[in-house]
Amino acid sequence: MTEEQKRIEAVLEEKVRPALRAHGGEIQIDRLENKVLYVKLLGQCAGCPSADLTNETIVEAELVKALPELVQKVCVVQTVSDELWEQAKRLLRDHHL
Repeated sequence: MTEEQKRIEAVLEEKVRPALRAHGGEIQIDRLENKVLYVKLLGQCAGCPSADLTNETIVEAELVKALPELVQKVCVVQTVSDELWEQAKRLLRDHHL
């Protein structure tokens, strides 16, 4: 992990993750390119209709405030969580449900 990633992780851990975890969510850094941080929202936050609002009001706001020299924008990489994949597989296997 680079020094930049460590600094970002520290802000995520202190300022962002507690709010996400309160709703059954989590966040993971995907990559940092040209001061744009790409993140994945996981758990209950993955695919949530409020993901864009969460990103703007919590994630991006805290990171830009704390680390303006590193992060100017945060973009959510839309993915399907492993949990959701497993749930879909169970539904397909147990079609009588």
